[in-house]
Amino acid sequence: HKSGLAILLCPKKEFSTSYALFATKYGSVDTCFKTNKQDEFVTVPEGIAHFLEHKLFENEDGDAFSLYAKTGASANAYTSFDRTAYLFSCTDNFESSLEILLNFVTSPYFTAETVQKEQGIIGQEIKMYDDNPDWRVFFNLLGLLYKNNPVRIDIAGTVESISKIDADLLYRCYNTFYNLNNMVLAIAGNFEVETVIRLADKILKKSEDIEIDYKKADEPFEVASKYKEQILHVAVPLFQIGFKATPQDAASNLKNQVLDEILLEVIAGEFTPIYRKLYDSGLINATFVGEIMSGRDYICSIFSGESRNPQQVYDELCAEINRIKAQGIDDKIFRLAKKSTYGSYIGMFSRVEAVAGLMLLSHFSGVNMYDLPEIVADATIEQLNDRLKHSFDTSRSALSVVASAPLSAQ
Repeated sequence: HKSGLAILLCPKKEFSTSYALFATKYGSVDTCFKTNKQDEFVTVPEGIAHFLEHKLFENEDGDAFSLYAKTGASANAYTSFDRTAYLFSCTDNFESSLEILLNFVTSPYFTAETVQKEQGIIGQEIKMYDDNPDWRVFFNLLGLLYKNNPVRIDIAGTVESISKIDADLLYRCYNTFYNLNNMVLAIAGNFEVETVIRLADKILKKSEDIEIDYKKADEPFEVASKYKEQILHVAVPLFQIGFKATPQDAASNLKNQVLDEILLEVIAGEFTPIYRKLYDSGLINATFVGEIMSGRDYICSIFSGESRNPQQVYDELCAEINRIKAQGIDDKIFRLAKKSTYGSYIGMFSRVEAVAGLMLLSHFSGVNMYDLPEIVADATIEQLNDRLKHSFDTSRSALSVVASAPLSAQ
């Protein structure tokens, strides 16, 4: 668009709903940056991207949620490690809902009073997450895998770090990262393309194109630590097992993520011998799942679930990974894993929120969305045997556990 904003549209008239994402390539890891107009890097408090997301919903006249209440749209927002997104879904009143979205995200309003009020609200949210077992088992794992990468820090920051945020810092971050050249509008579902373009022409002002430079953390090859156990109230101990891989550029990371997703299935998909063994012996239950997490400067693989003996699950999984490396991937399991992963990607194209999310992810990574299922289809057993050595290195792995009482000394 002439404003500088990338607009990605996927009209699907056969759907009753529309789903819109207005996002910036700015997340919790972006705490040290400068633009081509500045000589020095600026370091901002941890949690500021998430804080800014909260504040943007407010303006002098109230907040965006009260406006959405009149259109009937369901609205939300989220901050991740490397992006912030504002979204809504609706079955009607698409035009008025999109107008609200474009207006409030491009109209920041921060004052000392509103910032101070928000510090109290987000401070309470942080304390709540400090006692959340699922959240703690995850961030404890990232703290084990990463020594310096800011991905190890809670997205919301700490009570101490957010106390340093003021209106001037919020405007500085906003003016840097909410430049329309750094943003994308992704919409999928039942809507008219002309409506989107007309509203964009009416509301969006041309942004000066700036280059943003990020200070990269000096992250060592090895993991920071191997094991952490935290005591919180849970019925069954929670665990996360992580494998640290070496990141490349954003496009390569996303392509490698797809290959690693196939490998999750190869190693411990529901059709594998190790899954049956762990499940039948009661070491894991139906909560057991694998996921890949990748971004600009990080990529890791995670297995998570509940177990009375997380250390044994970790030992068995590492032994199985080393066995597969030594013997090579079984051809039948390879075909099943490919089929399962391909099915997951094709299934995404039947859900408007998944299509919008894929458009956003692939645009920010510099990859074509339709290439992702093709990466799965084209994957070879040789390619995966090679990738397995790099992405599932058991010497670069860690185990995070949350339990109600200390487990036997590890």
